[in-house]
Amino acid sequence: MEADHPLRYRLPVVPAPAADERLSSWLARLAALYGVTVGGLLEHFGIGERPSSSDFIGDLEWRLGAGEAAAIAAATGQSLDALRAMTFAELRPRARGLVARRGRRICPACADNPAIKRKSEALPWVFWCPRHGARMRPLHGPALADRFCGEALARLDPFAQRGAARLGAWASEEEDGDASATPSLVSLLDFLTASYRRPSPPKLVEIPGATFRERRFHEALSRLVPRQTLPVVVPEYDRAAPVFAKAVAPGLSALARGSLLQTYALAVGLGRLSDAPVAEAVKALAASDAEGEARLCGILRSWPAPLRRRIESERRKRAPPRAVGLALHWCRGSERDDVWRRLATDLVAENAERLAGLGAEAKIGALMRLAEARKHAPVSKTPVQSH
Repeated sequence: MEADHPLRYRLPVVPAPAADERLSSWLARLAALYGVTVGGLLEHFGIGERPSSSDFIGDLEWRLGAGEAAAIAAATGQSLDALRAMTFAELRPRARGLVARRGRRICPACADNPAIKRKSEALPWVFWCPRHGARMRPLHGPALADRFCGEALARLDPFAQRGAARLGAWASEEEDGDASATPSLVSLLDFLTASYRRPSPPKLVEIPGATFRERRFHEALSRLVPRQTLPVVVPEYDRAAPVFAKAVAPGLSALARGSLLQTYALAVGLGRLSDAPVAEAVKALAASDAEGEARLCGILRSWPAPLRRRIESERRKRAPPRAVGLALHWCRGSERDDVWRRLATDLVAENAERLAGLGAEAKIGALMRLAEARKHAPVSKTPVQSH
């Protein structure tokens, strides 16, 4: 370092770290106070000629070594505990990828001092400010209070708090429930983000703000929408989210990439699955098509065996024998197509000789009569295997 460097000696004035402040935020405020870059500040600390990129500075927040911490402490007078409190060292390695380089959201009360960036603003499972208790709002776009009415939020918040608590405990490597009786958090996220049905065009009611005629010919009707389990477990999210913004990334990536609305819905879904895993799993399986049902059953194989047995038992109770004709009558859209396709395939195979030589209309009529004759045939479902 050159002899005339303005920060050659221990810094005479050092602002105290704010409550819940990130290390990168505190270093940026300190550098601005002395009119240097953060890279220059780190050089003065004796950390070496390291890159001054935001990636490296962010890396210090979860890989602050003992030597680096000692060097910063010596130059600033801060204790090692105070420096480590500004990092994310308490998080497990797999959770550190969920920490945003920049804030995801902000507390309205904390927004008065935008120079201070807080740790809680970077975590996807924090929805209330730990200092003020205020509901976080996104940096851009509508707040949760603009998406949901007060009554809906009052109903959803307890589940969001339950899901956020599980996420925080998992990220801190604390106990994630009884592994013999509770599905792991990662398996619950896999279940919520899995597709329970094939992608399909949006329904007319999913494109608001247009007249009936406009929606009939809207070009968006040709776009396919992923159909994930999350809106089934959290139907309030299905109604609140824009149709082409409902889809979330798979598994843990949903938390890393999701918006405030999406991560809030995921926390609600985790809370509901944690409180009633059997009921929510059965509901999702009942709404699935054959492909989605097989996919969800594959995820359920990682759940504890007692839960899988209860799920299979509950499915049998809720799916008594019923008329196939009634099933066809009440199903809608692709659901009706799936039921009819499976039934027609079975009937054609069983009545090949009888249907041979018939024209298209006569064959369809014969198939409908055969389906009506099966009034007491149960609708088969893929069993949830238990090992």
